[in-house]
Amino acid sequence: MTSELANTLKALRAREGLTQAELAARVGVTRKTINTVENRVFVPSTILALKLAAALSVPVEDIFSLEPSGEG
Repeated sequence: MTSELANTLKALRAREGLTQAELAARVGVTRKTINTVENRVFVPSTILALKLAAALSVPVEDIFSLEPSGEG
């Protein structure tokens, strides 16, 4: 069974009142990177995932989780 990385980044970012650009500046990436992570186009590195968690003051597990992909 394969899994996909799900995330709640958009909801957590909105809860903090941050734009994609503001969050990107906090973690040192582009707004497009934040957009692609939110839309599950890009799987972030462990370092980026930890930076996002720190910027949002939540454990990384509150942002990212594994879900079955329905394949395999």
